[in-house]
Amino acid sequence: MYRYDEYDQAIVDARVDEFRDQVRRRLAGEITEDQFKPLRLMNGLYLQLHAYMLRVAVPYGTLDSRQMRMLAHVARTYDRGYGHFTTRQNIQYNWIRLDQAPDILTELATVEMHAIQTSGNCIRNISSDQYAGAAADEVTDPRPWAELIRQWSTFHPEFTYLPRKFKIAVIAAEEDRAAMRLHDIGIRLHERDGVLGAAIFVGGGMGRTPMIAHEIRDFVTADDLMSYLEACLRVYNRYGRRDNIYKARIKILLHEIGPDDYRRQVEEEFAQVKALGIDPPAAELARITAMFAPPAFDAAAAGDVADRTDPDFAVWLDQNVRAHRQPGYAIVNISLKPVGGIPGDASADQIDVMADLAQRYGFDELRVTHAQNIVLPHVRIADLKAVWTALVDAGLAEANLDLISDIIACPGLDYCSLANARSIPLAQKIGERFADPARQRDLGELKLKISGCINACGHHHAGHIGILGVDRKGTENFQLLLGGSGAEDVSLGKITGPGFDEDGVVDAIERVTDKYLEVRDPGERFVDTYRRVGMTPFKEAIYG
Repeated sequence: MYRYDEYDQAIVDARVDEFRDQVRRRLAGEITEDQFKPLRLMNGLYLQLHAYMLRVAVPYGTLDSRQMRMLAHVARTYDRGYGHFTTRQNIQYNWIRLDQAPDILTELATVEMHAIQTSGNCIRNISSDQYAGAAADEVTDPRPWAELIRQWSTFHPEFTYLPRKFKIAVIAAEEDRAAMRLHDIGIRLHERDGVLGAAIFVGGGMGRTPMIAHEIRDFVTADDLMSYLEACLRVYNRYGRRDNIYKARIKILLHEIGPDDYRRQVEEEFAQVKALGIDPPAAELARITAMFAPPAFDAAAAGDVADRTDPDFAVWLDQNVRAHRQPGYAIVNISLKPVGGIPGDASADQIDVMADLAQRYGFDELRVTHAQNIVLPHVRIADLKAVWTALVDAGLAEANLDLISDIIACPGLDYCSLANARSIPLAQKIGERFADPARQRDLGELKLKISGCINACGHHHAGHIGILGVDRKGTENFQLLLGGSGAEDVSLGKITGPGFDEDGVVDAIERVTDKYLEVRDPGERFVDTYRRVGMTPFKEAIYG
């Protein structure tokens, strides 16, 4: 994984010192909250319903045990003993004291972590495939390119104050494990005639006006990628709306001028930008890429076979473990979705356990997923039983990856000042209703996602089943959506009809799943059945 050089460290240290002085002035009453707000947001500090929330960046979801232990330390020392892993592969702390925020950032800086650009109208944390460097289907590890984009975008003088926040995802496989086409810019690395390049998708996003990104170019060579991204951002920065927050995202620009006109302007800008020489020297790209070299796999592991005599272990293997490109190794998914738990939350002790497992069994590497889980990307098959046993002891062995209880949920009205409804209690009720593991496995892959407001931090538009919390005359109400997907078969969910109260939407989901079991063809996922039979049978089941 990437390691800071003296320039990276100096930048982060300087930002911490700057923010410490800003906090001092705020606490002394030398600046007002209105003056302080843009300064704290630049450092990932939000003021929510009950306390400050700090969002810490985990670039492209990759971190090591040293950093993971620091996250546990922050949870234990400065919060209430837990952290919340988010859909942008970051972590949030919900109970931060303002006077302690600079101390947190100081400690994070000692392990090459920060909260820079986790908020504000800038290029946010670059996201990527949580299986990068381990998946058999990728053409290259996308993380060196994600790191290059991180360095290019951090404090970029032209893009520090964009019309609106901006999100970029980088993948390198046909299978989309990062919801790439629901980003402002999605990049899919691929090869053409032996040359590495990328397809560029622009204008995706969820929120108030969900849209799927348009393919703007099917292939730009890797040598030209940074210049092309610069051109894409310049056109947006030039024409993006700054007079209306609801029309400020790049997806609205593409909707208004059309993808063809946007493409034309980007190509014209690209011709100008390419002459500026901003693409990295080969030596710099090689320096970054070398840090993502594969670990020292043991060739003798190729013959390893997991002992499946324990039935619970066998279920976990089948549900949470994925094939690795290296014979004898596997990708382990750690679910943060126990029945009755809060999706994405992990206690400080659990975070420490995951750090220990990565150091002992996983070449000291972990990943945060956009589905609010954790991955150990490189585990020897012979060690899987030991890893599972430790996860059982820590309450982290839920065998539910991609099942109905593997719920994505935002913090909702329990914490967020923007929310209209509570996401967490609803997620807990759904998990408890479908707690039977055999029932979950019978339903198969079924991605359920909950947002507490229209901002869609819970990705409800991309759920096979999505739930949106709204305010209905002062009462929490939940709209039910069907048919969304954030994968390579990307689609946006459609609202079924009138909303429900909390218990009513749980009942409605049960009626939807019962109908699915009734009408599915052999081997069909829920979303496949929905696409084949349409909304009508499900609406009839829901509303009678």
